[in-house]
Amino acid sequence: KRLNSPNDLVYRSDGTLYFTDPPFGLPGGADDPKRELPYGGVFMVRDGQVSLISDELPGPDGIALSPDERHLYVGNWDPVRKVVVRDDLAVDGSARAGGGTVIADLTDAEGEDAIDGLVVDERGNLWVCGPGGVWVLSPEGHRLGLLRFPEDPHDLAWGDDDRRSLYVTALSSVYRLRTSVAGPRPTPEGRLR
Repeated sequence: KRLNSPNDLVYRSDGTLYFTDPPFGLPGGADDPKRELPYGGVFMVRDGQVSLISDELPGPDGIALSPDERHLYVGNWDPVRKVVVRDDLAVDGSARAGGGTVIADLTDAEGEDAIDGLVVDERGNLWVCGPGGVWVLSPEGHRLGLLRFPEDPHDLAWGDDDRRSLYVTALSSVYRLRTSVAGPRPTPEGRLR
């Protein structure tokens, strides 16, 4: 079946690609009559084979790997369930049985946006675009801080030579924030670790 509308992606150091596939890009969204998959999915691509990792979130959006690549984090763009889920990965990169664990539930947080883009830093902390700004969460989902911007943030990426600049995209602007912690380091193949 055809995918909905692939959205965010992350590479593992061995070349495995993970991506989210919510229905947002379809002309009729989740109710589009041409929609072929009845779920929003998180997929893995390895050796040319596409595999479903999870279909538990209706709006899988932001996606990131922990620095040790043992966990896959996915944010849910859903106004009624604004959560970040962690899937534990097997050595081969596939998801372990049992489904993901909700590590952060921001449903009741002030702000209209749901969970959008997310990244991890070298310590494994998550930086999550969500209601009210960019949430900084520990690897277990505990709130470390909330960064507010003049407009709602939607995606982010680490940059600059020292990987200590966080670039945040919003509806009409791109913001650059210098941080005391760095983003993950690229592997020799150029993928982020």
